[in-house]
Amino acid sequence: MSVAEPRRIVLFRHAKADWPQVTDHERPLAERGRMDAAVAGRKLADTGITFDLALCSTATRTRETWKLAVHELPHRPKTVYEERLYEASPGELIAVLNETPDDAQNVILIGHNPGVHSLAEILPGSADADARERMNRRGYPAAAFAVVTFEGSWKSLEPGVGTLADYWAPSE
Repeated sequence: MSVAEPRRIVLFRHAKADWPQVTDHERPLAERGRMDAAVAGRKLADTGITFDLALCSTATRTRETWKLAVHELPHRPKTVYEERLYEASPGELIAVLNETPDDAQNVILIGHNPGVHSLAEILPGSADADARERMNRRGYPAAAFAVVTFEGSWKSLEPGVGTLADYWAPSE
């Protein structure tokens, strides 16, 4: 693929987690989270994006979210479980994305707030007005995702280079 072709990043926040007596990293999904993850997977399928790569935090709730969502997709991408995505800042998330091979056109990142939400706010220098309004109104609740497009290599990804193309969040 040419680096001149638009790339897409989907920034997917894990679904609603439970609060049992375990470490934060090991928190599983709540029942509502399991339902929302599957719904989010169907909404991801509706975007028509074929993912080349999934980058998923190693936390239990992100792995469970991805397992339920990917089941709804027509194509299962290569998945890399990345420890650096857990509790990552937007800069740390960009650093991981900068390492993406240029043969990957569409990437989904399954992570955590506040990093995922902050990244969805700083990557786009422009936005579809409806997507921006929905994200501003809803915030970035569990199981929400934003689609950001940009042109260039993954190494060139930085704040302001993208366009917020779409946003979805489960109903409350």
